[in-house]
Amino acid sequence: MNEARQHRFRPAKGAADLLLIRHGETQAAVRGESFPMVEGQGNPALHPDGEVQAVAIGERLKGEAIDAIYVTTMQRTHQTAAPLAAHLGLVPKVERDLREVFLGDWDGGEYRFRAAARDPAFLRAKERQEWGEIPGAETTAGFHARVQAGLLRVAQAHADELVAVVVHGGVIAAALALATNTPAFTFMGADNGSISRLVVHGEQMVLRGFNDVSHLRA
Repeated sequence: MNEARQHRFRPAKGAADLLLIRHGETQAAVRGESFPMVEGQGNPALHPDGEVQAVAIGERLKGEAIDAIYVTTMQRTHQTAAPLAAHLGLVPKVERDLREVFLGDWDGGEYRFRAAARDPAFLRAKERQEWGEIPGAETTAGFHARVQAGLLRVAQAHADELVAVVVHGGVIAAALALATNTPAFTFMGADNGSISRLVVHGEQMVLRGFNDVSHLRA
């Protein structure tokens, strides 16, 4: 051998390559009005800007060899996945355990107002990286456990395949914190319409990309 080139990453045999797509921007919360609900959680539709983001995601990924598309129980993920699904001729599958974190008394839109007002419970949740500081909310440990279970189910069903998984900001944060063994809120703040990448082999999860927004307009 006269030369040796640098290593190029390839998923291990049997691994699933997951594109974690955050849904597009949703409708604004309105003081005194709750979002529509699904199983006790806020279920807003996409904002017109979110619909534009969904189209951009479809254009970005339509040439990729995607074998399956997953969404959650919430309509914003279905709406975001629709343009890509149409391009690829795929029917999205639902993975319930990848729905957004349950925000208890603050679900349905109230969380946005409490966060903007710097409510003490919001500040405690952020400082302690514990969703359970919010009244009635899911604990971080419980949330992470179900996100991990959902991701492993998807991965086990799609060995050696590329899968688009349209999820939520909290789910992306949980997944990437689990993959990197970092504090729970390390990856909070993925942009609407962004694409992150997670390679899952058995129970091992490897982070390969975070918050790619190159397909979105400034």
